[in-house]
Amino acid sequence: MADEAVGAELGHGWVVCASVSFSPAPVPDQSDAMRAAVRYGVIGLVVLAVLGAVVATLVAGLPGLWGALIGAALGGGFILTTALSISLTSKFPPTMAGAVLLGGWIVKMLLAVVVLAVLKDMDFYSKKALALVVVAALVLVLGAEVFGVVRTKAPYVDEPPRPTDSDEK
Repeated sequence: MADEAVGAELGHGWVVCASVSFSPAPVPDQSDAMRAAVRYGVIGLVVLAVLGAVVATLVAGLPGLWGALIGAALGGGFILTTALSISLTSKFPPTMAGAVLLGGWIVKMLLAVVVLAVLKDMDFYSKKALALVVVAALVLVLGAEVFGVVRTKAPYVDEPPRPTDSDEK
């Protein structure tokens, strides 16, 4: 039994052993949750855009297709830009991150109003398909982002309080 070794013998007495690491698993980064939110949101939006386009095309023809695609872009883009902004500014100071989020929100609102105002008098798309897919995109992408955040493991350890001068006396 003393001559037995763990692993496969290659000849000439050499033994190959499996590598074992005692290093701890890497600690998740603070932006991992938002990256997961963006990833799941994009996946949900792509699935909704495909399904919405197919169903709207079957129901309303080519105008349904255009309504579904515009609705997916409006609704999904509106929600995803917030998660993307948070993900990209996670290492910024809080005031700068807040300014970027507020500025992004204002730009999103203005863009949505302009796009809807431009589309108002056009008739190449189905307004019902657009409205239904916008609402579905808002709900689905937001739900997918929440799923991504909740599913991500994050450390929640508090640092012990530091001794003060009054504690040492």
